[in-house]
Amino acid sequence: MSIPDPRIDTYINKAAPFAQPILRHIRRLVHKACPEVEETIKWGFPHFDYKGVMISMAAFKAHCTLNFWKAPLIPAIAPVSEEDGAMGQFGRIISIIDLPDDETLLGYMREAKWLNDENIKLPQKQKDLSVKELTVPDCLTEALKENPLAAETWDKFANSHRKEYINWINDAKTDATRANRLATTIEWLAEGKPQNWRYARK
Repeated sequence: MSIPDPRIDTYINKAAPFAQPILRHIRRLVHKACPEVEETIKWGFPHFDYKGVMISMAAFKAHCTLNFWKAPLIPAIAPVSEEDGAMGQFGRIISIIDLPDDETLLGYMREAKWLNDENIKLPQKQKDLSVKELTVPDCLTEALKENPLAAETWDKFANSHRKEYINWINDAKTDATRANRLATTIEWLAEGKPQNWRYARK
């Protein structure tokens, strides 16, 4: 049997009255499904680890959440609608009856334990390597046409440097600030400088 983490007792006791029985119920089932589980607090809320992260739970002002770390590998867990807005796979939990029945939930927890026993990992997310087209403000496009040196630097710059200038200009709160930033942008580009040149390592 694992040793209960007193920080989780404190977390539950500080939770809203509606949340306390939900959290205690989840905690009891986790220990039943995986007696070797280790309790801890990560990112401010309770986690249950077994050969790695397995399950977490949290309480908020008006709802609780339950999250299985490897839920995508447990087909029986149907994903909650994105409109719910709550993290975890079961949406906003405001009562124990919002959870699956005990046997179903225990089945999910045992499956989560088995995945960690077998060291089965979540598939890595594929990085989006496509280059997204930037929307250049008309004022900057026109200014670049009038300054060949600035335009040459702009054409050589990577999208990341271009985006810094675009965001800087677009974030201006007034027309005067926007005009000043545009003038400075052209000046720095003509000198071959990125927008954050002052913070670059020398």
